[in-house]
Amino acid sequence: MVQKNKISDSTLVRDYIQGKEAALGVLIKRHQQRLYSFIYSKIQDRDITEDVFQDTFIKVIKTLKKGNYNEEGKFLPWVMRIGHNLVIDHFRKSNRMPTFKNTDEFDIFSVIGDGNLNAEKKLIQEQIYNDIREVVNELPEEQKEVLVMRMYKDMSFKEISENTGVSINTALGRMRYALINMRKLIEKHNIILVN
Repeated sequence: MVQKNKISDSTLVRDYIQGKEAALGVLIKRHQQRLYSFIYSKIQDRDITEDVFQDTFIKVIKTLKKGNYNEEGKFLPWVMRIGHNLVIDHFRKSNRMPTFKNTDEFDIFSVIGDGNLNAEKKLIQEQIYNDIREVVNELPEEQKEVLVMRMYKDMSFKEISENTGVSINTALGRMRYALINMRKLIEKHNIILVN
């Protein structure tokens, strides 16, 4: 058993992908305490922590089985990131947080100005804000301008039209393309905004 602890995570991951089921058990045993403590520190409920912990490793197994794991990052930070996203999912569901809807308007931004946030919601708010800001920054300048005016500054399309010197239809079109592009970018970056 002492010998097994000397095997690196990346070797164990490779062994598991190649069909050695026992390698996964070693990985889980090695990291379960840290992952469980991290999840519990956020959720403060043993039953829910257990569920999120199990879900994290289900997702890890599915990703490894599909061959979608790359070794750019280390195994533990990658697992912690999955756990972190599932914690955020849990709070979104339980607090009925706004989600990314498949329509031309979405209210993910409405969470940003809410002054009545508890510590857990603030964690989610920061995560959403950072993820969304990164995506917005990748948009073409014209689309970004319209989206920021509409979502952050709450301007009407008439006001956007007057401020940008384009017709209302052009402003609407840019907004539509901004949302389409954001959806693509969100998928590309695997940002979790929906359950």
